[in-house]
Amino acid sequence: MYRIFSILSVIFLLTIQFSKAQDKIESAVTASANLSQYEKSEWNLQISTSFENPYLQEELALNMILTTPSGKELILPCYYESGQSGQVSNWKARFLPQEVGNYSYNFELWKKYKLVHTTAEQSILSKKSKKKGILKAGDNWTFRFDNGEAFRGIGENICWESRASDDSKYFKSLHEKPKYNYEEMLPALASYGGNYFRTWICSWNLPLDWKSGINSNRYTNSDAYYHPEAIRKMDRLVELSDSLGLYIMLTLGPGTYDEKHGRYQTSTQDFFIDPKARAQYKNRLRFIVARWGYSPAIGAWEFFNEIDNIQFRNAGNPIPSPHIVQWHEEMSNYLKQIDPFDHLITTSISHRDLPGLNSIQSIDFNQKHIYKNNRALPTTINNYTKDFNKPYVIGEFGYEYDWQKDFNQFGAEMDSDFKRGLWYGLFSSTPVLPLSWWWEFFDDRGTDRYILNVRKIMDQMLESGKGEFNVLPVTATEGVEIYAVKCGAKIYVYAYNPSTESKKTSIQLNSTQLKKKSGKVYDCESATFSTLKNIESTKNSLLNDISMEAGKDKVFILE
Repeated sequence: MYRIFSILSVIFLLTIQFSKAQDKIESAVTASANLSQYEKSEWNLQISTSFENPYLQEELALNMILTTPSGKELILPCYYESGQSGQVSNWKARFLPQEVGNYSYNFELWKKYKLVHTTAEQSILSKKSKKKGILKAGDNWTFRFDNGEAFRGIGENICWESRASDDSKYFKSLHEKPKYNYEEMLPALASYGGNYFRTWICSWNLPLDWKSGINSNRYTNSDAYYHPEAIRKMDRLVELSDSLGLYIMLTLGPGTYDEKHGRYQTSTQDFFIDPKARAQYKNRLRFIVARWGYSPAIGAWEFFNEIDNIQFRNAGNPIPSPHIVQWHEEMSNYLKQIDPFDHLITTSISHRDLPGLNSIQSIDFNQKHIYKNNRALPTTINNYTKDFNKPYVIGEFGYEYDWQKDFNQFGAEMDSDFKRGLWYGLFSSTPVLPLSWWWEFFDDRGTDRYILNVRKIMDQMLESGKGEFNVLPVTATEGVEIYAVKCGAKIYVYAYNPSTESKKTSIQLNSTQLKKKSGKVYDCESATFSTLKNIESTKNSLLNDISMEAGKDKVFILE
């Protein structure tokens, strides 16, 4: 009996030792002996362990623990790539050093929230580079790169590549054109001055969470937990954007919470309060940060598109606002915790505010969408900025929102609205100029090339003021709309005649005396400069006898 017990004890001990031996980081290899500041570096890791789903951190998690040259500790989530349970599986760490000097690091393997293996500490040198780094909060007018350089975003929504089947009454064939893909749209945006765009993860675009029912010819059905073709597309999107100097507001959305896609099933009502649904979303965030968080091309993480419309999807039984606000507070805090690169975080509403949503500390800037009222853009931006002491962005705007209308019947009005929205944004306290909707329509008309006209002045303003913007009181006669901003030693005045008749106007600036009695005038439509002479330089400097053609606008540049 004793002999049998001894044999069983040995077998039991060997089983424990074998199990422990299996939970091991076998290797962690990087391709480079040194890092370059603000540039991606990768570690390939091999792990011996067992798992059911390597994407669930409650089951398995691999972290890279770094100490920066300044002594700050960072925790970088790593992600699973391939391999079978019980064998050696392949993982990656993607890191972007934001400091110069020696980093020390090691890797930790966790199972069911218990630390099971740690590698020895190593060090690696980060060398200085000329790149800018990640976009961070600046002030109400600008974001700032890690290197301190000011940034203002200008661009448009490019929320998805063409769908296989579109439901627009008049533009179905246009919206289904294969040409509307990232490989064509993003280089085009960059070529005409855009540096910022918004795009979605959803069931028909970058369908990370979906197995089937994808309304796109670019993806096939897959049984994988995260769709491999969506992952590859996202990899390419990030790399392409980075190469073009474009920054993405990535709309994460809720993903799917449907059992047929391998997810914990819940209702939209319960999505915001169910503990399992919240844990599932945190795993999703962890994977997204681990795979793409390294990239400066991620301009912002956006949780939801128009969360108020989701709230009122069932008008008779809307989701309580506190449930949504508390969810955003929890998820934004969690995202700040797991994103060592500290990307900007936001979410958006259509038109209905949720009490408390604009005041969440971990949300870096607030948003709403405005249609059919572009003159509300400046007042909305400035009022929300003042009320909540936080930058405000118009994530969508347009002359019309109803996709069942024929926009060609009022194409000129659509074009004018597109152009005016950019100028209103440029002279308002927002770090991202309002982003137009209907990208296929404006591409087809060539309207979006106008972005370059505004970019020319925006670059001048950033250069002359080094990111400093100060609003100046200004008035104009004869119903001309007028805005003025001082950037460094230069004053920029935007004037627009919205009427159908030409006007002569005088512009009065309540400013200090101008140093020069000449300046420049910029024709917004032709994007050309001409000399502006005979400026009356007094305490209240005047621009007299200014001709403003019907429906036209100009920018006056004074010193």
